[in-house]
Amino acid sequence: MRILAVLLALAALAADCQPDAGHTALFNGKDLSGWKQTKGGESLDGKTEAYAKRFTVSDGAIVIDPKVKGDVHIETQKALPKTVTIQFEFQGDAKCNNDLFLHGMKFDISSANIKDLKVDTWQTLVIAVKDGKATYTLDGKAVKTMATKGEPTSFRIRAEFGSIAIRKLQMKAE
Repeated sequence: MRILAVLLALAALAADCQPDAGHTALFNGKDLSGWKQTKGGESLDGKTEAYAKRFTVSDGAIVIDPKVKGDVHIETQKALPKTVTIQFEFQGDAKCNNDLFLHGMKFDISSANIKDLKVDTWQTLVIAVKDGKATYTLDGKAVKTMATKGEPTSFRIRAEFGSIAIRKLQMKAE
């Protein structure tokens, strides 16, 4: 019985990491394949941690550990298209202030920047980039619109302050 329960839990985790129809996974839920460290550009293919465990993969999520110090970034190995939608679930702690970078924009995941940010609760963030603008939507509610700058870039996550877990990270190119 115990083995069956473990197998069912693993199957559920694998299903959770599958992208929605028409989307491409940016994170496979198992390791950091497709990502690289920004310092030195080291590929993270097949690895489950980066920067001395500042970033780790745990329970199908990319986790930033606040106990490990360092203002460091990981990014997708490939640039994302000019018109793209990125979607993921995240859960931050009370001190969460970590950043996302895309197409010349910086977006802070922090209570100072997001009015309806909930502590220790899974929320869904969607970033829709089209016609030189990016709209950030939290749990279906628009929270910010910004102009994009420059050419398409990779998608980058910055570990700054507090903890955050990110899962079901996917994109849809148009």
